[in-house]
Amino acid sequence: MIESESPLSVRRQCQLLCVNRNRLTPPPAKFTEEDAALCRLIDEIHLEDPAFGARKIRDVLKRHHGIETSRSRIARLMKLMRISAIYRRLRTSLPGKGEEHRVYPYLLAGGVGGPDEAWCADITYIRVGKGFAYLVAVMDWHTRAVLSWKLSNTLDTGFCLEAFRDAVRMAGRVPAIFNTDQGCQFTSRAWRECLESHGVRLSMDGKGRWVDKSCATPGLYGKALAQPQIRGGLPAGLSGPPRPRAIVETMVRALQHVASTSVAPRQNALGSLSP
Repeated sequence: MIESESPLSVRRQCQLLCVNRNRLTPPPAKFTEEDAALCRLIDEIHLEDPAFGARKIRDVLKRHHGIETSRSRIARLMKLMRISAIYRRLRTSLPGKGEEHRVYPYLLAGGVGGPDEAWCADITYIRVGKGFAYLVAVMDWHTRAVLSWKLSNTLDTGFCLEAFRDAVRMAGRVPAIFNTDQGCQFTSRAWRECLESHGVRLSMDGKGRWVDKSCATPGLYGKALAQPQIRGGLPAGLSGPPRPRAIVETMVRALQHVASTSVAPRQNALGSLSP
């Protein structure tokens, strides 16, 4: 009954209808093309460093893109896209029950002494059109050499097992220890039985312990993406729009945070400057 386009003000209409203005439902905010472009930039920044919240993203937009906007607007768009800063929360990741999902202790606290003593693996995702492709890479912990990689359009354990078997064939040996995170692919029975059948001891990062793989993860992504066989040899099944080269370029942009792991983070208390 209240019309915003009426010649009468909203206040006067409420007085005539004996309606309290506080009870009026505010009109939904319009999603403009500017909001869409801003969402794209927010998504790219979030992919580069998922630990950034609305304040940090606002600072990056101002510093690198020359865009002046408010923290509340960034927070509203992040909520609309259902993304948030990723950091350790209380009891957010609990191990699966029973024998199907088993967690192993971290065995690399003392470091490694040479090649093939320990390998590691991790999974990342590549945005492809309206979906995602997933890349798993196996790397030697000591030399940072990428031993094998596999791409898949599903997050099952199968392509991780294929990457491990390819790494064994390429290296001609198996490691003494294989370190991963606590992802469901690596806690599954199939993964455990495959590695244990080769006499490999399993090691897993502690929950929330990103430093357990801090010396290996930058090399894992950086070395994997630099491999010519990865950049130029993507399977044809994933060559739809965008093209394979565009897929890798998207991955490179999404993993630029690897290069920034050695840079001191910017602090709000210092005016968004590094210590």
